[in-house]
Amino acid sequence: MAATLALVSTDTNPTRLPGILDAGEEAVRAWLAAQGEPPMRLRQIRHGLLVRGVESFEQMSDLPRSLRVKLAEAFNPLASRIIRHQHAADDTHKLLLELHDGKQVECVLIQEDGRRTACISTQVGCGMGCVFCASGLDGVERSLPAGEILEQLVRLRNLPEARSQRSEVRSQKSEVSRLSHIVVMGMGEPLANLDSLLEALEVATSPDGLGIGARHITISTVGLPAKIRRLAEAGKQYHLAVSLHAPNDALRRQIVPTTDKVGLQAILEAADAFHAATGRQVTYEYVLLAGINDEVRHARDLARLLRGRKAHVNVIPFNDVEGLPYHRPTTEALTAFCDALRQGGLSVKVRKRKGSEIDAACGQLRRKVLRASIEA
Repeated sequence: MAATLALVSTDTNPTRLPGILDAGEEAVRAWLAAQGEPPMRLRQIRHGLLVRGVESFEQMSDLPRSLRVKLAEAFNPLASRIIRHQHAADDTHKLLLELHDGKQVECVLIQEDGRRTACISTQVGCGMGCVFCASGLDGVERSLPAGEILEQLVRLRNLPEARSQRSEVRSQKSEVSRLSHIVVMGMGEPLANLDSLLEALEVATSPDGLGIGARHITISTVGLPAKIRRLAEAGKQYHLAVSLHAPNDALRRQIVPTTDKVGLQAILEAADAFHAATGRQVTYEYVLLAGINDEVRHARDLARLLRGRKAHVNVIPFNDVEGLPYHRPTTEALTAFCDALRQGGLSVKVRKRKGSEIDAACGQLRRKVLRASIEA
């Protein structure tokens, strides 16, 4: 099946009213009280959006008609708009969302072996400066509040094309397919927006929210030691993935120049503290760039760096990005690199390339659309 690129809008209320998920529970509760409505209405509204998967207040048939009208006049059920929807042959979906202020972020739904994994963004752009990443080419514009993070999960969960066609007929009580996993690996540095992320994940893991187990959530970071320690102190069973991309500080400064004042030792010590506090194995991500960090000597140095740690290495062959001078390593280089890591005693997995024909690298679709709008 060929990839599809659609220009769509799913707004049932196209006006730029505040999103009700982004307004915050206390503000909505106060608004309901001012309308003379009981507190239970907030639970009904959130149940409709988060559990039933409705996308308009009119669909919330358990609410009085008069309240549905007032809600539509004061709020948007979902404040974002889907302005691009790409669908790959491997059943990967990528959405480009326009936020209330016209800013854009990407999110992805990956479907494989019964899993429905949402990959979400935490910022518009990224300020970490990884030289190979399309997300950070224009820097960071702003962080997302919890509601905008949560809306990405709702949008992906609600995709009608992505709902399972293989399962038996669903009862009317099971109107939408659930997400099974979350990876916070989209646009932005998640730990640079930790408070909003934790607030969104609190709803995502709640039985009254999206009901996703904390152990099925992975938070990726380029390595902010103080924020890694704060995440550990949160007491959640989220999985941590640390993006190393180099086995020594000198090479890492070339690949992630904005972290020049943060050495690998400080990052590893923070990751060790996370493991000690949570008992969760840490994954170390390593993007392979041909001719830069993909040699056997780099793998051996990485094995020595991680020796003695309960660690897993996720090797990620680079996805070519238009306008960047980096390339995917050869199959031979990839094999030799992974073999050297395993010989060094490390657990290793090569990340599968998903959605390769739909601008798989994070930030590519956003840049393509923004560039087209500028040139138009």
